[in-house]
Amino acid sequence: MRRIWIGLWLAVAALAGCDMPVDEKPAATSMGFAADMADDGQSAEERKISELRQALLDLGVAVSDREATRVAEIAVLEPLKWAEEWQVDSPPLMHNIRVNHGLRPRGLCKDWADDLQVAMWAEKLQTIDLHRAIANSRNIRLEHSVLIVSAKGAPMEDGIVLDPWRLGQGQLFFVKVPEDKRYDWLPREEVFAWKREWQARAEAERAAH
Repeated sequence: MRRIWIGLWLAVAALAGCDMPVDEKPAATSMGFAADMADDGQSAEERKISELRQALLDLGVAVSDREATRVAEIAVLEPLKWAEEWQVDSPPLMHNIRVNHGLRPRGLCKDWADDLQVAMWAEKLQTIDLHRAIANSRNIRLEHSVLIVSAKGAPMEDGIVLDPWRLGQGQLFFVKVPEDKRYDWLPREEVFAWKREWQARAEAERAAH
């Protein structure tokens, strides 16, 4: 019976709107997920801010230290506040189900990416560019959305993925785009253009019949 319930849960999770591969573990390490037990006098959040700040500075000499620091602080700390506001107290896929059933206000991958983008816009960044990206766009049920940051003028592919959804409860996962083996990221504008084209073809076919 337990196996049946697990199977049903996984089937429902597939409809939840964002994708977490089956072997993704909530405690997974990334270039920006330091172990809590490190005895260096810093909190996990402080360590992650420091790591992300350095990763941003490593994007290019033109990236300012002030902007790298602010982006790191926002990306690490703000999602933790949103997690409280949105009552995120379950794993990502389960929380998606609750949002889709009206039991929680927000917390889909798109919500995290949207709010991160708005928070970054408020900083009026001059040395860092923001990119919206989507993966699995040809399979709507497993679509995943994130914000990617790069040095000013650099392509999205040279940037860093900021994903507060993946680990759960607003904990930031970040990784260089080429090193994110879970997803094949495409620019959101490209995905939207494909969806518009697909919808137009579908409507034309329906009209023809």
